[in-house]
Amino acid sequence: MNGYLLRLTRDRMEPQTRQRALLCATNRVLYVLDGQLSIAGSGLPVRLDANEAWHGAGACSAVSGADGATVLRYELTRSAPPATAPGARSTLLLEHDIELDPAGHYLMRCDRVDFDLGGEALPHRHRGGGIRCLLGGALELRVEGEPDRTITPGQAWFESGREPVYARASSREATSFVRCSILPREIRGRSSIMYVDPKDAASKPRRYTVLVDEPIELP
Repeated sequence: MNGYLLRLTRDRMEPQTRQRALLCATNRVLYVLDGQLSIAGSGLPVRLDANEAWHGAGACSAVSGADGATVLRYELTRSAPPATAPGARSTLLLEHDIELDPAGHYLMRCDRVDFDLGGEALPHRHRGGGIRCLLGGALELRVEGEPDRTITPGQAWFESGREPVYARASSREATSFVRCSILPREIRGRSSIMYVDPKDAASKPRRYTVLVDEPIELP
């Protein structure tokens, strides 16, 4: 149950770049932070605006709109080296081992989480691991077995889903993050969260927007 990597890269594409960003086949999610992005691959072309996401597994190409685009690129690989996107300025934000059963059935989920001011995510686990990236605000994060830390915009972190996590959002500014997780396929359309104290499930100081929830085949 090893050999898999989940990776997050930030790609900056200049306005209406003439050179397409060419991406090889792998399970990926593209989330547009700002601007517009047109994606061509298998199936019909897709156009994304800010705060929209797309999933694909085949080779594809992407072209930015008139104002350029900044994209978070999540990819699930088998220990492949980090890849730049030709036609873009690429920055590796984080990559992390993720334990998956080669015989298992999984989905790739991308969602956005928006906190109320000062909102708390009481101690909880998830049904699978994933990478989060803070979009705005600040988040006090406590992961069992790790030092406490404060996450700031643009920072990424990994949660395995096994260790209990507590988080508290800024009380002064809106706090949100986007994440991509690899989850059991049988929970498609359902929450992955499991509270340490089941009574805490009644506390909901945050909102979820699911952008991608697609079954995948492991590489």
